[in-house]
Amino acid sequence: MTKSTTGVSKFGVTNRRSDRREFLERSMLATAAALAAQSQWSSMALAQDSTGPISPNEQIHVAVIGANGRGQSHVDGFAGKKGTIVTHICDCDEKVGQQVCEKTAEKQNGKKPTFVKDLRALLEDKTINAVSIATPNHWHSLAAIWAVQAGKDVYVEKPVSHNVLEGRRLVQVARKHNRMVQTGTQSRSNPGMRESMEFIHSGGIGEVTVARGLCYKRRPSIGPKGTYEVPKSVDYDLWSGPAPILPLTRKNFHYDWHWQWAYGNGDLGNQGIHQMDLCRWALNESRLCDRTFSLGGRLGYEDAGETANTQLVIHDYGKKQLAFEVRGLPTGDYKGAMVGIIVEGSKGYLVMTSYSSGTVFNLDGEVVKTFNGGGDGHHYKNFEDAVRARDYKLLNADCEEGHYSSALCHLGNISLQLGTSVRKEDVAAKLADIEGPSKVGFAWDRTVAHLKENTIEDFSVSVGPALPLDSKSETFVNNDKANQMLSREYRKNYELPSEANL
Repeated sequence: MTKSTTGVSKFGVTNRRSDRREFLERSMLATAAALAAQSQWSSMALAQDSTGPISPNEQIHVAVIGANGRGQSHVDGFAGKKGTIVTHICDCDEKVGQQVCEKTAEKQNGKKPTFVKDLRALLEDKTINAVSIATPNHWHSLAAIWAVQAGKDVYVEKPVSHNVLEGRRLVQVARKHNRMVQTGTQSRSNPGMRESMEFIHSGGIGEVTVARGLCYKRRPSIGPKGTYEVPKSVDYDLWSGPAPILPLTRKNFHYDWHWQWAYGNGDLGNQGIHQMDLCRWALNESRLCDRTFSLGGRLGYEDAGETANTQLVIHDYGKKQLAFEVRGLPTGDYKGAMVGIIVEGSKGYLVMTSYSSGTVFNLDGEVVKTFNGGGDGHHYKNFEDAVRARDYKLLNADCEEGHYSSALCHLGNISLQLGTSVRKEDVAAKLADIEGPSKVGFAWDRTVAHLKENTIEDFSVSVGPALPLDSKSETFVNNDKANQMLSREYRKNYELPSEANL
């Protein structure tokens, strides 16, 4: 673990300028909170440094970090179950956190979780065995890394990282400390998805050439860019964490951070990560790609958002390609799919249109076979089983799988952000120079038609460079500018640990 500089926490201190009195008061409050939390649950706690299997009769103490939105699904996944209990709720928005504590108590026969605002105080609590992380994206890796260093197992939402390097750091720390780290891509545990993938990998649709991911999910404007007040119940310094403290420019504080680069990764790293993961799984590739390329923009409105609502991404794997499309404006389906994937093979194709089902078609479009079966519960239970057995290989979505799929989202966004503005009528010529076998031209033609249906005919998009990648070192080839975007600048006391300090 990183060495404490305050005697209170191993995980840094806030970056506020405080006089000595304020600092001491804050330190004592954090310590008191941690001690109070320990006293409530200590009589039932498991050994935190256990290396052997855990008895089925012992409950795993879970803390949920990030209580809003998806965090409430995490509570449902662990609260009131035979093998797990939610003992703590952590959120920098105290109002939200306290409300979720009350709701959780209802699911646990009155056993109310302890509320802790600062995750650093939470991680000092030795009564906690595992943490479930549903914070904004920019906190995912750092919170998970700190938790692993504190001896916790981790369930962390997708994407597991905000950039490529921190995702790799998470894998490294998980292996070093032998902690279970599950990615929140629940399709990996759903029977329908697993059976579909087994069918593909066994040659059911022949030789696979393209896995095409679709994120056709309506995303209206988030409102004009302005200067807004942070909710009074939010500790904004803590919320910002490793990101810079910036003026709040979006009207909706919660959720709409997805569309600002400092915190989110656009729909590619929000909804799209699920389909990106399924596509890579279908291609049977456990690595990053050989080359990445993207184009797109935020079209149809001007607002506080920065990420693309219309985007095409190609990840080249030599003889196979992963093609991805994001459409945030009203649109129809493609081959029956809106949010899903289409896996194209020499004997047919498979369409997945949910988190749980897949349909196989022959080359004439006739249904050959269907697969069904899903539900988030499979994924939480898979995490519990791996924690009890102390074997990360039992995880259906181990953090390394999460890292690869998350990184593919980041790579596409890097190409997009390095792009130059190109007029619609000039894009086709630009693609001809870089396309190769990627089939992106076909998707571009459909994208132009889609935008025309939304009365958008005179526009420009950012056309990124095709970036060669060394998948072993996970760096771009001879491109310093692109390589700088594999990480970010971290705020003091929220730095990403070096590999040597994990």
